[in-house]
Amino acid sequence: MGEETTLKIQKIRNGVVIDHIPSGRALKVLKILGIDEGVTSTVSVAIHVPSRKGGWKDIVKIEDRELSDEELNRIILVAPRATINIIRDYRVVEKHRVEVPETIEGIVKCINDMCVTNKREPVRTFFTVVSKDPLRIKCVYCEAEMERDDIVENII
Repeated sequence: MGEETTLKIQKIRNGVVIDHIPSGRALKVLKILGIDEGVTSTVSVAIHVPSRKGGWKDIVKIEDRELSDEELNRIILVAPRATINIIRDYRVVEKHRVEVPETIEGIVKCINDMCVTNKREPVRTFFTVVSKDPLRIKCVYCEAEMERDDIVENII
C-alpha cells in the first residue's frame, strides 16, 4: 500500500490497546472507562476500520493506562470478542482475548422496572448467561431476559 492509503495511528509506549471492538462501539468503551474531555493521557480511537479477518472493527489505544477487572468485565459485554494488548516500551507484552463469563453481577441494570434490584432494597443485580453468541442474559430474581442492545444500554 502507498503511504496515502495506509491507516496511521501512533504507537503507544506503555498502556493498553483494545482491538476487535464491534464497529460503532468504541465510544461505548470510552464511556465505560470514564474517558472524556478531561483525559490527560493520549487516547486514539479508530472507528469502522477494515479487519484482516473480514468485516469492520473499532480500536481504542490508551497510553499509560491499565484496566481493572471490573472494567474488563464491562468491556466484555460491549465487545465479547475483543483482544486486550498490554504495551510496554512500544511492544505487546501480553495479549488477552476477553471471554463472556457464566454469570454477571453488579454491572448491568435489569430492564424490568418491577425487579427487586430496581427497588429501594440494596440488592445487587445478578444474571446468568443464557447464550454467549448472540449474548443473552437472564435475571436470577425476576427472570427477565436481555439481549445485546438492552445489555449495552443498561451497563451501570
